[in-house]
Amino acid sequence: MSFISRVWNQLGRRALRPRSFANPNFTRLPPDQGIEEETLPDYLPQRYYPVRIGEVFADRYQVVGKLGYGATSTVWLARDLSQRRHVALKVFIRSQALGDHLENEMAMFKRIEQRPSDHPGRDAVRTLLDSFQVKGPDGDHLVLAHPPLWRSIEAIIRRTNPRRLPPSGLRYVLKELFLALDYLHRECNIIHTDIKADNIMFSISDTSVFTDFEEAEVREPSPRKELDGRTIYLSRILKSTGMVGPPVLCDFGSAVFGDTEHRECVQPHVYRAPEVTLEALWDYKIDIWNVGCMIWDIFEGAQLFNGIDPEHHAYRRRAHLAEIIALLGPPPKDLLARGHLARKFFSDEGTYIGGLQVPDPTPLESLEELLAGEDKRRFLEFMQKMLQWDPEKRASAAELQQDPWIQEPIEGQLAESPRGVAKDVSRG
Repeated sequence: MSFISRVWNQLGRRALRPRSFANPNFTRLPPDQGIEEETLPDYLPQRYYPVRIGEVFADRYQVVGKLGYGATSTVWLARDLSQRRHVALKVFIRSQALGDHLENEMAMFKRIEQRPSDHPGRDAVRTLLDSFQVKGPDGDHLVLAHPPLWRSIEAIIRRTNPRRLPPSGLRYVLKELFLALDYLHRECNIIHTDIKADNIMFSISDTSVFTDFEEAEVREPSPRKELDGRTIYLSRILKSTGMVGPPVLCDFGSAVFGDTEHRECVQPHVYRAPEVTLEALWDYKIDIWNVGCMIWDIFEGAQLFNGIDPEHHAYRRRAHLAEIIALLGPPPKDLLARGHLARKFFSDEGTYIGGLQVPDPTPLESLEELLAGEDKRRFLEFMQKMLQWDPEKRASAAELQQDPWIQEPIEGQLAESPRGVAKDVSRG
């Protein structure tokens, strides 16, 4: 299409007018009933921007309903009036309360946008469409506009019994996740550091669900409560069509650039790599360990590690290291030589001296109970490529994406990359 044709099309596409969401027939919740973000442990109302359904941001995005909430933001479905499409708006809490978190996330998205877009993993990483600031009653708030996504893996697992993904559903997710990580690691030099079931969401191939969501809000407004001049809404769930699009890796607030040295403490406790626990220099291979632990969690339905110290009844490094020893045996001495905290937990000979009894050896073979025969053998070989003390012995994301267990044909879908293919992951 020529430049003149593109300009003509843009001029001919008139912006939509904002809709009215003034239907008074909604359920009024009791003011003393805590809902949504109010139930979070550190909730402070002054930190949150008081979004109202029907509000228009940046003279462009009209909020049509609430999708969710978290400790650092609320998420809303909005109609982009100028582009005639729906977007997800992530409205962060007051910027002063987040410190460097926002600048860090924006820096990651900026680098992603600057890198090549023809890598197959680019579409498996969340896209930033727009960003802007809004002024609230208690400070400024950053707003990010993204393509809307469906539920996270965590949300899907919570609705299944047993609470785990079947083998074909797991393969469907991992093919895309490893493409995303290969793109981030090799093309962008970004280390995610926080890969978990909450941060992997499924795309939506049937966009009619957004229109249905909007129309439902007009007809039957969401229940809400009014408190101190603020309206707090209950989230509305996007309708399920029974099928989902490919998964997308989200949330780059904790990500770091891989072209600088890192020794800081990162990652969720139960997914923390040994080199992070020992405060040795670490790189993108911590993401690989992280994924291995998460896979066990969402497939086997149990965590490999919890790191709970029996004396303190809370996470402690010494307890986590003891659990890793039980699974993988003692750590290699060259890793201990690089760790600033190694002498606190290990002798010069590499013996554990952390002050706890190391659990009895529990190899992966004895823990895996869902598979059998050749399938079990190949799955365990795949897992062992990630769960290694020595980061250098862990496979890369590109190698894992081509692993024989991952590449087994998935019944009911195309054998090649699932990009663009819908899948019922809960049934496999």
